[in-house]
Amino acid sequence: MTTAKKPKKQKLRNAEYYDLQEAFDKLYLDSLKGKGFTKLMPMILSENNIRLAYRNLKKNSGSRTAGTDKKTIKDFEAWNEQDFVKYVRRRLEWYVPQPVRRVEIPKESGKTRPLGIPTISDRLIQQCFLQVLEPICEAKFHDRSFGFRPNRSQENAMAAAYSLAQRQHLYYVVDLDIKGFFDNVNHGKLLKQMWMIGIRDKQVISIISAMLKAEVAGIGFPEKGTPQGGIISPLLSNIVLNELDWWISSQWETIPMQNDYAHIRSDNGVIDKGYVYHVLRTQTNLKECYGLRYADDFKIFCREKADAEKLFIATQNWLKERLGLEISPEKSRIVDLRKQYSDFLGFKMKVKQNGRKNGRIRYTVVSHISDKRKQRIKNRAADMIGRIKFPANENEEHKYVMDYNSFVLGVHNYYRIATHVSKDFAEIGFSVKRTMKCRLGQRLKRNGNTLPEYVRARYGKSNQMRYIRGLFILPIAYVQTVAPKHRPRNWSIYTAEGRASVHRSLEVVNMSILRYLMENPVRGESIEYNDNRLALYCAQHGNCAITGKPLTIGSIHCHHKTRKKDGGDDRYTNLILICQDAHILIHAVDRDTIMIYCERLKLNAKQKDKLNRLRKLLNLSPV
Repeated sequence: MTTAKKPKKQKLRNAEYYDLQEAFDKLYLDSLKGKGFTKLMPMILSENNIRLAYRNLKKNSGSRTAGTDKKTIKDFEAWNEQDFVKYVRRRLEWYVPQPVRRVEIPKESGKTRPLGIPTISDRLIQQCFLQVLEPICEAKFHDRSFGFRPNRSQENAMAAAYSLAQRQHLYYVVDLDIKGFFDNVNHGKLLKQMWMIGIRDKQVISIISAMLKAEVAGIGFPEKGTPQGGIISPLLSNIVLNELDWWISSQWETIPMQNDYAHIRSDNGVIDKGYVYHVLRTQTNLKECYGLRYADDFKIFCREKADAEKLFIATQNWLKERLGLEISPEKSRIVDLRKQYSDFLGFKMKVKQNGRKNGRIRYTVVSHISDKRKQRIKNRAADMIGRIKFPANENEEHKYVMDYNSFVLGVHNYYRIATHVSKDFAEIGFSVKRTMKCRLGQRLKRNGNTLPEYVRARYGKSNQMRYIRGLFILPIAYVQTVAPKHRPRNWSIYTAEGRASVHRSLEVVNMSILRYLMENPVRGESIEYNDNRLALYCAQHGNCAITGKPLTIGSIHCHHKTRKKDGGDDRYTNLILICQDAHILIHAVDRDTIMIYCERLKLNAKQKDKLNRLRKLLNLSPV
C-alpha cells in the first residue's frame, strides 16, 4: 500500500553530493527558454553522473529485485569505482539491452498487470539517462500533472481536485480511463515527442528506442508500449501524455488572447488570471475546463454539462487520432459531483449542499476511501494478522507485529486526507477487530511497554491500543482527517529558490570539503565505500563521530567498525567517519601511544564510551 510522501530530499541531496546540481539547473533553465539539446551523451557518460546513478538506484527498494540475469545491486557493491564507471561506458558504446523479466501483479479488478523488470545493469543505465533528461522534461511538463514527478504527490493531486470542485464550483467531471495505456504507447510517436520537447541528441534517441524495444523474456520484442517496471518508463509515459495536458489547457487556461489581462500578484508573485477568465466567460462561447492528471489517471473538470459531453467526445477522438490510444468505455464517463462519486487515486469524492452564500447554494467536498480499496485494506490486514497467529519464534512474531504496524501507519498516512476517513476506518476496524480477536484471542493485552514518542503523540488517546508480549499493535480504526496540502509553486529541485524551500539540511555541511571528498575517492576501494563516505559526511554534519569536532581535509578517515577480515563490509552501517587522531587511538595497542592520543584528544566520558565500543568490536581493551 502506498504511503503519502513528504518532499523528496534524498534525491536532491544526492545531486549536491556529486556536484551535478548546477548542471541540472542549467538544463532546466535552457529548456524553459526553448533550447534544443544535441550533446547530452557526454553528461550522461560523466563519472559523476554514473556514480550518482548508482547512489540513487541503491536507495530504491526495487534494486534488490533480480532481473533475468539473477543479479541485484549487491552484485555491484564490491566493484572498484573506476572499473564500475568503465563498465557502464563500455556498455553504452553499442547499447543492446538484456532481456526483460516479466511478472504479473494482481489488480483490484482481479485481473493482472504485466510488469517488466530490466536487469540491474540496464536499470542503472536507465537511471543515468533519467537524471539528465528529467530537468529538460520538467521545464516542459504541465503544472496539473502530478504523477511520477519530483516533489509532487497523490496528496497534491487530491488537493487540486478538491479545489476545482469546491472553490471553483466545477461539478461536472469527465473521467477518462485509457485502455491499456502502458502497453499501447506508440514508439515512433514517443520519440518524436522527445524531439519536440528538446531532446535532440540522436544517440540518446537511438538508445531510448533500444530500451523500448528490449526483448521480453519468453514473449519476444515489443512493437509498442513502455514496460512498467523500468526506471525511465514513468518519465516516458509523462512525455506521451504531456501533449494531452497542454491540449486540454489550450481549450481554456492557456488560450491565446489579443490583450494580456493577466497580472502578477504582489503578495505571492502568482500570475492572477481571474480577469482573463471573466472575459472568456462573458465574451466567448469557449468551454471552461481544467485537466488534472496523475500518471494515466485523467480527469477534466467542467462548469457545464454540455461542455463536459463535447469534451468527452473530443478528447476520445484526439487520443485516437493523435496518440493512437483508446479509452475504456466501461470505466470512462461523465459524473455530476452533486449526484455521484468520482473515483481518483483510491478515493471517491462528490460535493454536498452546505447552506447558501449570496443567494447561491454552497457545496463542499465529501470524500471517502474507494470501495475497492476498503476491501483491499481489510483483506491485507487479515493476512498480516494471520502471520502473527503462528510465528515460528519470538523474533518472527516481533517482525510480523512491526510489519502490521507499518501497514496501519502507511494506510493512515495515505488516506487521512479523505474527509470521512474516520468513518471509513471505523468500518474497516470493526472487521479487523473481529479477525484479531478470533485469531489472537487471549494473547492480546490492554497494557504493555512504554509507547515510543511518535506513537504516543498520534495514538496515545485511543482506548483501542492492544499489546502482544508488551509490543504495541496500532489501532486501525483510530485516525483523524487532515486537509490535503497543495504543492507550493516554488517547489522545484532545479532552482535555488525551490531547493531552499524543500530542505536546508546541507547548510551545516562544508560544501568545499564535500566536493573534495567527491572529487578524490579512495582509490582501490569499492563504489559502495566511496559513496557511503559522502553520505556519512553529510549525516554527521561534517563532524568527527567521536570528538564532534569539524573534520578537515587530510584528517578524514573512514573506519570499518567490523574489519573486512572479520566479515565486515562496506555497508553504510559498518562505516563511520572520524578524525585521524581518533582513528589511531581506536587501533592503538601500545600503552605510550594510547596515553599520547588520550592527552591530545581530551575525550569526555561520553566520547570515551563511543571510542571503547569501537575498540571492543576490534577485540581491544578499553582505554
